[in-house]
Amino acid sequence: MKRYLYDDLKKWRVSEGRKPLVLFGARQVGKTWLLKEFGKNEYRNISFVSFDRNDAACQLMMTEKSADRILKGLSAITDVDIVPGDTLVILDEIQDCPVALTRLKVLAEDAPGYHIAACGSLLGIALHEGISFPVGKVDELYLHPMTFGEFLLANGKSTMHDFLVECDWTMINAISGEYIDFLRQYYYVGGMPAAVRAYVEGKGLKTVRAEQKKILNDYDRDFSKHAPARVVPRIRMVWQSIVSQLTKENKKFIFGAMKNGARASEFEESIQWLVDAGIVYKINRVNAVRMPLKFYEDTGAFKLFILDVGLMGAMADIPASQMMVGDNIFKEYKGAFTEVYVKSQLATTGIPVYYHSVEKSRIELDFVIQLNDNVYPVEVKAEENVRSKSLKIFMENNPDLKGIRLSMKNHEDQPWLENIPLYAFRDYVEQRSGV
Repeated sequence: MKRYLYDDLKKWRVSEGRKPLVLFGARQVGKTWLLKEFGKNEYRNISFVSFDRNDAACQLMMTEKSADRILKGLSAITDVDIVPGDTLVILDEIQDCPVALTRLKVLAEDAPGYHIAACGSLLGIALHEGISFPVGKVDELYLHPMTFGEFLLANGKSTMHDFLVECDWTMINAISGEYIDFLRQYYYVGGMPAAVRAYVEGKGLKTVRAEQKKILNDYDRDFSKHAPARVVPRIRMVWQSIVSQLTKENKKFIFGAMKNGARASEFEESIQWLVDAGIVYKINRVNAVRMPLKFYEDTGAFKLFILDVGLMGAMADIPASQMMVGDNIFKEYKGAFTEVYVKSQLATTGIPVYYHSVEKSRIELDFVIQLNDNVYPVEVKAEENVRSKSLKIFMENNPDLKGIRLSMKNHEDQPWLENIPLYAFRDYVEQRSGV
């Protein structure tokens, strides 16, 4: 399956001043598969080590401090000659051997000709537990679930994909019905590679849901295995409350919705654990829609989103008939699925994302984004009915800004507002931001 990040890996391979690469990302988003696929296609050999099941490799990292001896040891363990430029060394689940992270600094300084890539499902958690990270001595990339565009490619729809990349509105508008149909499928399948592969291979919707449930069970096991025991119950409370909180009119995360009298101080650590694990996205409110948005950030008010729209459907046990037939998924659940979809697509662009609300008023902007030197209020509508007072009132009060509305309607550009089809938004952002 085509992953956009593959092109970034190719750039890393030939870049001047290349350093060891650290690939971040949540469990099951395809990090190991991508590195192996990259190694298979772009190198003569792969030297692969997974620290979660290779004690000898971790012992090597603990006892050896020279780049030469580390590389010779890895070559012996994997039975692969590690040749500069010809061999990709993959260090998987590196968070299970913390000292291996520190050794990347030595490899960067003393063995710059070697190509070394590390990844780990819970690397973000490990770093927040005090593990030393070789800042400035590694290159970093982040892998997310598959985007809608990657989903189209996986289904053999390269021409439809290319229209989106080019923002060819004439062609996109002409076949909008096909895009909406695939978007409906994407809402059910999501972007976790195992679920997408099952769907593309025709294994049936029940198998797709079974793959999603397996991933959710893996996440739950991670809570018990890797989080501090005292925090695990609160992690589960946060995780299990996200779906219901997103189906409220006001999607701001409410601590009291989990239990009466709950306070932020009780759950800050558990929320951060989920964010560091990469399975939850957190966006904060901004008190003003001005450049730069970071100056107006209010960390006391936020929304939490599950990393993948397909996993959200599995968590809520919504049957395929509700998601794959008709427009129920776009009309029901107060737009929760659509906001999760939008946030998951935006996450892959790396642009700053917030939301905005005004206390004691009904004005709320679903998202506020920063593209280059401008900020844009973004309203998300899950269907073709785009009537809403919030954005209209906000734009009347802020005539110097231009709004973006995401909906099922075709592309239309007006002086005060640009309507972008939901399925085209990520590519629109990439084109405007030059990502």
